Amino acid sequence: MSFTPSPFLRRALLADAVISGGTGILMAASAGFVDGLLGLPAVLLREAGILLLPFAALVGWLATRERPPLGAVKTVIVVNGAWVAASLLLLVSGWVAPTLLGYAFVIAQALVVAVFAELQFMGLRKPIAAMA
Repeated sequence: MSFTPSPFLRRALLADAVISGGTGILMAASAGFVDGLLGLPAVLLREAGILLLPFAALVGWLATRERPPLGAVKTVIVVNGAWVAASLLLLVSGWVAPTLLGYAFVIAQALVVAVFAELQFMGLRKPIAAMA
């Protein structure tokens, strides 16, 4: 089922796509340089960065569709929520030993993703007439 998204939702999706794509490129390209500073394995940073690239492309595609599939937009919100949960789990699991800067990085990116998920959820609830 497709729907006509509000301009608010389109902007939230587009911002998510741009930030996710930029973060993905930076993480993939700089993993070997920042792993020591963050206390996070380079392979984790690189693979997470690479994983963000198709996600960013999909979210950007959805943002530019006149009538995107509703299920796909809802999936983006769920995936964003899962990313936040996985980020926090990473910090408490003992699987990695991040530095203080690493904790700050993981928490900051989780907060940004949580904000995108919330904005997108709000965008689904905003009536189009109210956005005009």
